[in-house]
Amino acid sequence: MNNAGQAIHIKKEILVRLIRAFFSDDFEENTRLIPYDMRPKGMEVPYRCCVYKERAIIKDRTIAGLGFPIEEDDETVSLAKYAKRALERKEISDKNLTVLQAACKGCSTNRIYVTDLCQGCVARPCTTACKFGAISIVNGKSVIDDSKCKKCKMCVNACPYNAIVKITVPCEDACPVGAIKKDETGFASIDHEKCINCGRCTAACPFGAVHERSQIIDILKAIKSDKKVIAMIAPSIAGQFPGNIYQLKSAIKKAGFDDVYEVAQGADITARNEAKEFCERMEGVNEQNAEWLGAWVNEGGYDEGESEAAKGASQETPKTFMTTSCCAGYNQLIKKHLSEIKPYVSDTKTPLYYTAEIVKKEFPDAITVFVSPCVAKRAEGFDNKNVDYVMNYEELGSLFIARKVEILECKEEKYSVESSKQARCFGFTGGVAESVKASLKDESSIKPLVINGLNKESIRQLKKYATTNSCEGGCNLIEVMCCEGGCIGGNATINNQKTAKKLIDTLASQSEDIEKI
Repeated sequence: MNNAGQAIHIKKEILVRLIRAFFSDDFEENTRLIPYDMRPKGMEVPYRCCVYKERAIIKDRTIAGLGFPIEEDDETVSLAKYAKRALERKEISDKNLTVLQAACKGCSTNRIYVTDLCQGCVARPCTTACKFGAISIVNGKSVIDDSKCKKCKMCVNACPYNAIVKITVPCEDACPVGAIKKDETGFASIDHEKCINCGRCTAACPFGAVHERSQIIDILKAIKSDKKVIAMIAPSIAGQFPGNIYQLKSAIKKAGFDDVYEVAQGADITARNEAKEFCERMEGVNEQNAEWLGAWVNEGGYDEGESEAAKGASQETPKTFMTTSCCAGYNQLIKKHLSEIKPYVSDTKTPLYYTAEIVKKEFPDAITVFVSPCVAKRAEGFDNKNVDYVMNYEELGSLFIARKVEILECKEEKYSVESSKQARCFGFTGGVAESVKASLKDESSIKPLVINGLNKESIRQLKKYATTNSCEGGCNLIEVMCCEGGCIGGNATINNQKTAKKLIDTLASQSEDIEKI
């Protein structure tokens, strides 16, 4: 098991213990004992220098599991008091990520470094490659002046001995918007104003130091109340657990929920509405082109650039492409960093929006819980008045373990509305674009482009498309997935992508095609 795997295992064990403590006779005391039960005195320490360090990190992880930020932790406050505060909490925070300083190793600063492999060769290709004068020769070896280095990696690529390397901070390197940086103390710190909640930092950190703030206690409080609690499961969940989604429905109800809705039901609505919107937008493009051409011809058609009629044919140039808006991380990116692309973004609501609306109309007083593959959906849930809480797949899996629910032993239970094949494939890359395409009688009108994962390069690419009002290859529908692979690559997924896609494909093959418009 790698470091990331170990961190996930520990987080899961803490969640299971928290859930069991909640349903015990003394939640506060049993929560206080979690670090001591997991790391009793005298045991061999698996990862850290001593048992006390291990307990400190487990305490921090438990605080995050209770839904609190570690950055504001008062070391004198016991876990029992945090547990009490969680029980008394009336509102949840929109800051979804927190950094465990006790777990953060304070990685070395991002820099280009010359290793001992440097041969001091005569050619000096590194000095030639550097355009900023950052490399000099000292005692026959290359030395980099960090104050001049731009981290362009030209020297890294030029060295024939691979003696020059780029040292990266994994969480910083993974973040596409520069929202996580080492602060003045040398530990990672999140700028929540920049953060798009993509969760890449949580997956990248080999020490598990970046942690989601769980809402599990709030959800358990709801389950224990006299109100109806409805789970809304994301399409990608079909690839995460054993059995099928009909057994999963029974298992979720056995774990304490009153009913379960597929968010794929909302995905069907999203796909059809987005298909209609796409057609309307592209018709606007065709009408504008015809209007412009007619004006140009009437003026003689000699100088396109000076045609006043052509210039005045429309006050606004129609957008030549549309992007889908289903990925919560992508929507956060637009809101905080990429306003240029906003006119190109579909106005159609997300599958979660439509599903939550349906549930609240049927059960106005019910508490809704979205079961999600990623931290980004926590942000979407917070912004949606019809979504009360969000729990991820890891938390649901922990709930099953704590409540001793075996999915394969559960009977199959049908959903009130069966979702389409295409809607159930929303969870992996290309699935959204394919659903929109399949919704149209004339599928040839759509030329899709898929951006499989947000990073600095794909963001630059999107900005270029917005600036030029054109997409490469004449594509007119861009599907943007924050995670590589789509939602089956979310930071809280359980199965590997290959297995997950196979399971979803099996379910889809048993489902009906989406209705065409």
